[in-house]
Amino acid sequence: MDLHLTVRDMEEADLPDLACFYPPIYLDNMPEHLEQARSGAVDHLVVCTRSGMPVAKGAVSYEKKPGYGEIWWLSVRAELRSLGIGTVLIRASEERIRARGLPWAELGAEQNNPRAQALYERLGYVVYGSEAASWNQQAEDGTVELYETTVTLLRKDTRLLRPRPGRGRASSLPARPSAGGGRAVGAP
Repeated sequence: MDLHLTVRDMEEADLPDLACFYPPIYLDNMPEHLEQARSGAVDHLVVCTRSGMPVAKGAVSYEKKPGYGEIWWLSVRAELRSLGIGTVLIRASEERIRARGLPWAELGAEQNNPRAQALYERLGYVVYGSEAASWNQQAEDGTVELYETTVTLLRKDTRLLRPRPGRGRASSLPARPSAGGGRAVGAP
């Protein structure tokens, strides 16, 4: 399958189409997160089909650790996983990090998500540790509970990335089938 995909900055107009990725407690706060993106603290990216429909989303934070871009909040629509869309999103995120002159891309995979970790390792990420993580999760009945987990930390040297000519704030990329994919570390 050859999908024509575009990676671009998330916009407020995308929020209704992103409801499948975010529980209401996070969707309600997305305008604030997009304001952080306008300030340059974070990039929120979406991968869109030819029609403009977002099929994946993720973020890169530039303020957690000096010299690092932390890739997080990655998700691909469930019915489109294992088609290479997650790889497209991660590579676009890495390009953003590299364009800022930061030497390291970092991400985490929940220890109960070995498919995500395998994907990251295939993309050149190296495990360097683990840490406890937690965030609020909203149940279908609307209750909010603290979700606690352990994430495996992985990083990649962006100085080793080959520049991809013609890639700017938005890029068109073909997706190729690949093994792996799925959801990585969830919400902040």
